[in-house]
Amino acid sequence: MRRRAKAPAAPLPQRDGIDPVRVRLPEDPDGVWTTVRDHLLDRYAAAVGAGRVEEMLRQGRFVGVDGPVAGDEPYTVGRYLWFHRDFPAEVPVPFDIGIVHRDERILVVDKPHFLATMPRGRHVTETAMARLRRELGLPRLQPAHRLDRLTAGLVLFVVREEDRGAYQTLFRDRLVRKEYEAVAPYDPAVELPVTVRSRIEKERGVMAAREVPGEPNSESRIELLRSAGGLGWYRLVPVTGRTHQLRVHMNALGLPILHDPVYPVVRADGPEDFSRPLQLLARTLEFTDPFTGDEVRFESRLALSGRG
Repeated sequence: MRRRAKAPAAPLPQRDGIDPVRVRLPEDPDGVWTTVRDHLLDRYAAAVGAGRVEEMLRQGRFVGVDGPVAGDEPYTVGRYLWFHRDFPAEVPVPFDIGIVHRDERILVVDKPHFLATMPRGRHVTETAMARLRRELGLPRLQPAHRLDRLTAGLVLFVVREEDRGAYQTLFRDRLVRKEYEAVAPYDPAVELPVTVRSRIEKERGVMAAREVPGEPNSESRIELLRSAGGLGWYRLVPVTGRTHQLRVHMNALGLPILHDPVYPVVRADGPEDFSRPLQLLARTLEFTDPFTGDEVRFESRLALSGRG
């Protein structure tokens, strides 16, 4: 089996820290795409409208290795095109990203609440990855893992493309020890510490994950650090990394994390209330560096307010 040739370098620069979209023109078994325009309309008109595709063609927004592409150019299987999509309007997240550690290979930061780790859905330029690329002049920067948008704390980014796989593998293979901190109601009737194991499923398009019967696929250890004023400060140590795992497990104990907009009840969609961040913080990351062999530990410099 022949390997596909490596794609050429993008002829378009990043825009606002975001790479251009790359399109490889596929096989056309029905022979309906005689021009580049035919394919682009078939591919994108349902999402953005035929008029918008035509306008982007007129503006020279679709680019090949030799420059802007005209819509009436013949369709050629395997040809590469690039373009920048229209970015959605985004409300700026009014918090800075803190630099915890930086060297030639990695960047460890304190991501603030409300800021997505990387582009997804309606969050594109207002993401930690895009911001850091712009602010630090690191165009190849990529996260080695994800941290939920509403959760604050430590995220590890990889500076060089050739190093990315080694750090991503650490997270994939659960070789990184993580500790979180949370503020939630204090209930002396809940016996702690406790290890919670359950089966969590998350359906696409449904906001909340749920626990269901079956073989456990998630595990978290939960400890009480201190209590005051009816609230508790908790250390959360996940063994697995299911979507919303810590939030689901705390809620199952009857200790929903303060200001959680999903558990126990999904709140109506509306403007972000930046004064009421989810009281969940990725506090520490520990691992053996795959290049130096050193045991490293990073600690967040952020603190949870615990305000109701």
